[in-house]
Amino acid sequence: MKLGIEGKLALVTGGATGIGKAIALELAREGVRVVVTSRSSERIDAAVTELNHVGSGHGGIVSSITDLGAPTQVVTEVHQQYGSIDIVVNNVGDTLGILDPLCTLDDWARLFRLIMGVAIEINNAVIPSMRERRWGRIVNITAGAGMENSGPVPYSSLKAAFTAYSRSLGRVLALENTGIVMSAVLPGVVLTEEGHWSEVLKTRPEHAEKYLQDRTVLRRFGKPEEISPMVALLCSELASFCIGSIVPVEGGQARHFFQKVDDS
Repeated sequence: MKLGIEGKLALVTGGATGIGKAIALELAREGVRVVVTSRSSERIDAAVTELNHVGSGHGGIVSSITDLGAPTQVVTEVHQQYGSIDIVVNNVGDTLGILDPLCTLDDWARLFRLIMGVAIEINNAVIPSMRERRWGRIVNITAGAGMENSGPVPYSSLKAAFTAYSRSLGRVLALENTGIVMSAVLPGVVLTEEGHWSEVLKTRPEHAEKYLQDRTVLRRFGKPEEISPMVALLCSELASFCIGSIVPVEGGQARHFFQKVDDS
């Protein structure tokens, strides 16, 4: 399948590990030049080396991307060093260990900054240039937890808001006839090298096994490489009709379609 994005430039936040790196590699295999971000220069170097085994012209930017002004600075650096951004994958996100449903407003603010604030700032910075060129793809990586009662309250709530933002702004951009397509991919439980479930497998393997048996259809974790093809498709020329599309890629785990589920 020809995705029609060879030679495009993509920014993938949190693209040096996990789902982000799988997405970066998927895009690189389609001939896209990819710039990834990470807080770690070592991870950047390793990811860029891996990307350059696929193609050329890739790069990375070391950034504590939740810092004040950091997302805008990343976009500026990409423009200066690599050119205009055609594709954005807003991938960074975490619970930050904020599990208390009655956590402080400061905790809510910190989590908002990571899950939504960074993406909003990046999108605001790239959309004017995409408008001028009348082409762009923005894919927001939200979560299946944003569509049902699953996971910590603050995390699930903000992922739900991020999903709604993707749908709403995607429609606005289409109505303005910008040529920009915004969409969202909602992963389920995916095992990454330093993610939540890797830690659970080390410290509470019985909990992980119970979760897989009770809450998933396939009785296993997803792999980053099972998320990345859908993201690449939504980044492509073929995604022109995917206005505000919300695409779960979660192995059939979610139950939000049903009023009541009886697994007995």
